[in-house]
Amino acid sequence: MTDLLTSFIAQLEAEIGQDLIALKNGGKEPVLVVERASLPRVLTRLRDAEGLKFTQLMDICGVDYLGRDIRFEVVYHLLSIPHNLRLCVKVEVEEGVPVPSIVSVYSNANWLEREIFDLFGIPFDDHPDLRRILTDYGFEGHPLRKDFPLTGYVEVRYDEDKKRVVYEPVNLPQAFRTFDFESPWMGMDTAVAQAKGNKS
Repeated sequence: MTDLLTSFIAQLEAEIGQDLIALKNGGKEPVLVVERASLPRVLTRLRDAEGLKFTQLMDICGVDYLGRDIRFEVVYHLLSIPHNLRLCVKVEVEEGVPVPSIVSVYSNANWLEREIFDLFGIPFDDHPDLRRILTDYGFEGHPLRKDFPLTGYVEVRYDEDKKRVVYEPVNLPQAFRTFDFESPWMGMDTAVAQAKGNKS
């Protein structure tokens, strides 16, 4: 670990130590796990502290650890331009428990929090406009959860008779109900058998 990163981590601990659950070395960037309730305060300190200056929120993403006690993580990627450093901040959250919104700290979090709400179902407290942003009106479920079926629950198509778009339950042809897990195509055994048949 470089001297710059070592001193930087020491300052991180000094600034937000009381709200810190874990501090990990993520390779080129430190990874902080912080208390959910103190998230806005932590990010404000990271943004405003003179030796840190994480003034840019690059991204927020959700992670679903299906089967784990605390199922979800919300991950914040920050950039400090003056110090040329990146930082990853994580918050663990149980299903249905809201995460404090950080729109008041970083205004571009508005769109990103709506994406996470839409795709993972993680609610954000005090968000100014928390509603779906990527899925259609009346969409049921959250498509990036690991228990959401790959085919979804409904399919959309244009009905020529009704002259409009219709929603119907997913109806897979029988050919698509079986899948060879050995190969994303037809499987090696089938390919070898066909190759032998072509030679004879």
